[in-house]
Amino acid sequence: MRDAEKTIGNLIDKTNTSFISSIDEDGFPNTKAMLAVRKREGIKIFYFTTNTSSMRVSQYRVDPKACIYFMDRRFFRGVMLRGMMEVLEDSDSKEMIWQEGDDIYYLLGVTDPDYCVLKFTALDGRFYSGFKTENFKIE
Repeated sequence: MRDAEKTIGNLIDKTNTSFISSIDEDGFPNTKAMLAVRKREGIKIFYFTTNTSSMRVSQYRVDPKACIYFMDRRFFRGVMLRGMMEVLEDSDSKEMIWQEGDDIYYLLGVTDPDYCVLKFTALDGRFYSGFKTENFKIE
């Protein structure tokens, strides 16, 4: 892959569903479908919205190791990124990714205590396309 950031970034930007994984108390991975990533900085940092009361948030607070996955169904290709997940509850982070209509999930608006931001920082990844896989590091 010549330009990983461009190739993978384009794939991510075209998806409306993403998958995140956490580690449970027994050491097993748990995967969940999420809405599209709200904001990204290259292919290194990603921001998602979620409920503070969710099982996933509890798991990330104990073990921040995480994985996120994006797929392009049309061309049957995808990218897995491994890294660390932070739970952010500060008002700047919450306001940064808040969108009109989010109050359907967070009834009290951007200050809802059950609204938080997941910030994923990628370390490395694996890209699949055309019956081939390629591992890569993220600087």
